[in-house]
Amino acid sequence: MLHCTTTIYLKLSRMTMEAGSTVLSYFTAYADVCFREFGSHVKFWTTINEANIFTIGSYNDGITGPGRCSGNCMSGNSSTEPYIVGHNLLLAHASASRLYRQKYKNMQGGSVALSLYAIGFSPATSSKDDEMAAQRARDFYLGWMLEPLVYGDYPYVMRKTVGSRLPKFSEEESELVKGSSDFIGIIHYLAANVTNTKPYFPGYSDFYSDCGITLSNTCNITTSQCAVTPWALEGVLEYIKQSYGNPPVYILENGKSMKGDFQMQQKDTPRIEYLHVYIGAVFNAVRNGSDTKGYFIWSFMDVYELLGGYGPKYGLYYVNFSDTHLTRSPKLSAHWYSAFLKGDTTLLGSQGIAQLQSNFSSSS
Repeated sequence: MLHCTTTIYLKLSRMTMEAGSTVLSYFTAYADVCFREFGSHVKFWTTINEANIFTIGSYNDGITGPGRCSGNCMSGNSSTEPYIVGHNLLLAHASASRLYRQKYKNMQGGSVALSLYAIGFSPATSSKDDEMAAQRARDFYLGWMLEPLVYGDYPYVMRKTVGSRLPKFSEEESELVKGSSDFIGIIHYLAANVTNTKPYFPGYSDFYSDCGITLSNTCNITTSQCAVTPWALEGVLEYIKQSYGNPPVYILENGKSMKGDFQMQQKDTPRIEYLHVYIGAVFNAVRNGSDTKGYFIWSFMDVYELLGGYGPKYGLYYVNFSDTHLTRSPKLSAHWYSAFLKGDTTLLGSQGIAQLQSNFSSSS
């Protein structure tokens, strides 16, 4: 189940608001070059990374490029643009996927998928309103992209609530999108409690007011510090299994950010404990029938993070950014994960982690 594979993101740095046909032709041509030049070495392709969160952040909130929104942005319309862009993203992905299947798959034998950010939603209270709000959150955040990929259209609650602001798939487009993802790429870091806010104040529409919820999440966006909630990941995998026909899933990102000095970074026991319980949650989901094929830790080494820059450290390898050579040093988690992949069960559990830390200190 745990694979070390090569995945390439055909990443759109910016989905413009120009005509959808232009976007599709540009993106498909770009994908064609990537498939042709790298396809002999790549077996897993992800067309667009975090398609749902990218769209919300860029065209509803305006916090990532191109920074469009109805609020404190130079331009934009949060009531319509997220849905238009999301629609174009799905069609661009499906077009690239069709190209691969028609032109390259028989020769290269790879797979093409879309990547989605999956939050583990739970109702804030046991009230019926909050339970319904949690389901709306799943439909708006995950079903928005996943339902067309599996069933060929948007979730009913989105079509009913958003109305004419939500683009419609033609019959041909629906067939193009449906089944266009050979697996589902999942990125998971956080859980969120959901509170119902419907009925909301009339006269203003954006993604959140359409969804009719408020979220209390378990992450500090500024520091990238998230609570340890492995049940949330297990719940996401179970939900995909039950609601979307149990498609193949690869967890493309999951990991823990840590701050501190070099010494603290090296002895990153909290990261090991985090990975231990999250990988356990994945195994639980698989035992319960989830068709989860792989799990990737974010990240191999400390890198630039989109919202946090070089502050948050997710890597198994420490990178000294003050050194012109960018010296890399394995953290305790790198040794633990290497042993785990080799089947060394002696390092599992609290006693095994303590022993690893003792050995690491002695060798250092």
